Amino acid sequence: MKAFDRKLPPVLARLHCLPFDSEEGEGIDFEPYEQFESAKETTGWLRAWTGNEAVEGGEFRIFGQDGTGGYAAFWLVREGKPLPEQPIVFFGSEGELGVVARDLSDYLWLLAGGIGPYEAVANEVKAGSGKKNTAFTDFAMKHAPEAKKSPSAVVRAARKEFPDFEKTIRALCR
Repeated sequence: MKAFDRKLPPVLARLHCLPFDSEEGEGIDFEPYEQFESAKETTGWLRAWTGNEAVEGGEFRIFGQDGTGGYAAFWLVREGKPLPEQPIVFFGSEGELGVVARDLSDYLWLLAGGIGPYEAVANEVKAGSGKKNTAFTDFAMKHAPEAKKSPSAVVRAARKEFPDFEKTIRALCR
């Protein structure tokens, strides 16, 4: 297992300074991290999640979790591209699994629409779902104005680009 830089990309680090408030089930259920999980912790978690002692966690950078312990992570599948250009995925504590955003810019707009990683995977994201969040909208407008789209469009685009993510991960499970 190869160690990696645990420092978050600057935009993600600034995003994690904003208040994530689940608003008693009506907001975003997310606990952001100040740095990525270590390579050792990531591999240990992926082995536990899949039940497969042979897997390594090197293609994931975990940057936060929901209240039940499900993880949000960058999935490093775009060779040679920086972290902010990698897709964001979610592994739920009860087996929920999915790609939630094509990249960090789209992720910002998912949050702006009041949808977090868990909500994007556990619920059907329809037009108008989610409670808009002014702080996250302002942040997205500042850091990714060119990527502006609805949460449903974010999730749809991610699933269209990475249709085999869930099948790929489930194939690792024992």
